[in-house]
Amino acid sequence: MLPFRSARRAALTVTLGLAATTASAQGTQDGFVNSGGARIHYRVQGQGPAMLLIHGFPLSGEYFKNNASVLSRTFRVITLDLRGFGQSAAPEAQASVQMYAQDALAVLDRLDVQKAIFGGMSMGGPVVFELYRRAPERFMGMVLIATTANPASITEQHLWTGIGAQAQANGVPSIVPELIKDMLTGKTRTQRPQLKAFLEGLMKQSSLNGVLGGSSTLATRPDSLPTLKTIRVPTLIVVGAEDTVYPPAFSQKMDQNIPNAQLVVVPGAAHAVNIENAAAFNAAVLQWARRNALH
Repeated sequence: MLPFRSARRAALTVTLGLAATTASAQGTQDGFVNSGGARIHYRVQGQGPAMLLIHGFPLSGEYFKNNASVLSRTFRVITLDLRGFGQSAAPEAQASVQMYAQDALAVLDRLDVQKAIFGGMSMGGPVVFELYRRAPERFMGMVLIATTANPASITEQHLWTGIGAQAQANGVPSIVPELIKDMLTGKTRTQRPQLKAFLEGLMKQSSLNGVLGGSSTLATRPDSLPTLKTIRVPTLIVVGAEDTVYPPAFSQKMDQNIPNAQLVVVPGAAHAVNIENAAAFNAAVLQWARRNALH
């Protein structure tokens, strides 16, 4: 048993090391599905109960590679590239949580997955809330990673629309320096340049349509606070103690309002908590699932 302290309403502080386990995944399957005019890429690893992981902005399903390699020993891990990101094509520069949710359901339907644990990182969180509003019967559990249920404030709206405008004016690579500083702690950016380069590479792969659609989605996302009290499945909330995009206070608010939630705060991690300390994240998910979602 790994050294976790559990509490119902208090955060769990994870003290595992930074090194991520990167075991080779078994039985990787890649595919595409058409959804609402977009061609959506997905990847499946492992066997067992299904777990769908939805990435944040402006990343791709590859963001979860060091999580899927471990979690796929227990779960059938499904990742997808949201429209305009990674290997998924976006026919237009428009998107919304509703469109992303439709794409995710199209992937699950293609794979004949009726029930899953749904996980969302950052922008993926509002997509998971939308999925729950649409199809709560398909949820075995929920994992919320470095995200928020709040709608964007006026300040945040201007931030995301500005990111989109910059990408349109100067190209997608121009937004990477603006975003990378909040993804990882300063210590990690300095001491683990390969991880910084990995994230930068994912961002640079994004299409302009993807970035414009994603930035608009973040700026106009619906208020999911009323959804929280309706959630009736085991929920794990994970946040980095040094997250400056959606600081721990946002996760604490979700924890207080979701009836069956558990909060894990990972020290020494920023917004990209599940790869900055992949070992801690993977262990937290497995322990939570064994106690809750897999019963």
